[in-house]
Amino acid sequence: MWHHQLESWREQRERELVAPDGWLTLVGLDWLRPGFNSAGSAADNSIHIPGAPEHVGIFTVSGKTLQLLAPTSGFPSGLTLDGKPARESTLSADESRPSSLTWQSMTMIVLPRGGRYALRIKDSNAPARTGFRGLHWYAPDLHYSVVANWIPYNPPHTLKIPTIIGTTLDLPAPGVAEFTLGGKTLRLEPVLENPHDTSLFFILRDTTSQSTTYEAARFLRTVFPDHGLAQPGTLVLDFNQLYNPPCAYTPYATCPLPPPQNRLPVAIEAGEQRYAR
Repeated sequence: MWHHQLESWREQRERELVAPDGWLTLVGLDWLRPGFNSAGSAADNSIHIPGAPEHVGIFTVSGKTLQLLAPTSGFPSGLTLDGKPARESTLSADESRPSSLTWQSMTMIVLPRGGRYALRIKDSNAPARTGFRGLHWYAPDLHYSVVANWIPYNPPHTLKIPTIIGTTLDLPAPGVAEFTLGGKTLRLEPVLENPHDTSLFFILRDTTSQSTTYEAARFLRTVFPDHGLAQPGTLVLDFNQLYNPPCAYTPYATCPLPPPQNRLPVAIEAGEQRYAR
């Protein structure tokens, strides 16, 4: 049963990765400057997007106000904004529901990052997606599925999480998971990405990062402890479900990195291995 569930989870992981809007489609991340930012494939644009129309549009930034303006030649044929023909409009950069600009296989959205705004560009025909050859995993091993003691923080701490682009995220850390692996007692601090999370998010690194796993980090998500976040209890850490962050597949992602206390001095030979592009 455990092996079957793990295999199903891994198959779902691959399906999400190769989906038409999955991480393998990410082909660009460009920073927007205050003022006017023209975008398109023509050389006179401040943001160059290969394969796009010569002039897609102009993104304006004024404080926290974002707008889309038409280029001199007008919006290109087939360009849509939130599913409707493109129009000059104020844009939403809310990560839960950002405005989405689409042309053929390309999608462009503006996201907030470290006090700035970035234009994220995805292409469902990206070579990384069309040439995908599968993920690499360690063999399933129940030795790496451990029961951890949950030690809550009352009140929760705020954990400073570094990112690969040099910014810092302040995320709530509700407690610490303490467990034994290879005869060593270890601890990991998870965070909650948003107040409505129903899972714990572990950002970690172990010594396999020097050889067989992604160098920067791996991620693990678990259900809440058996007695909730605020009470002592237990939870299962199944390291067979460790998976790579988006940065393992594309240079255009903005991934969180493990804080010092989540850099483990042991080898966890379980879960996803390095991705071979």
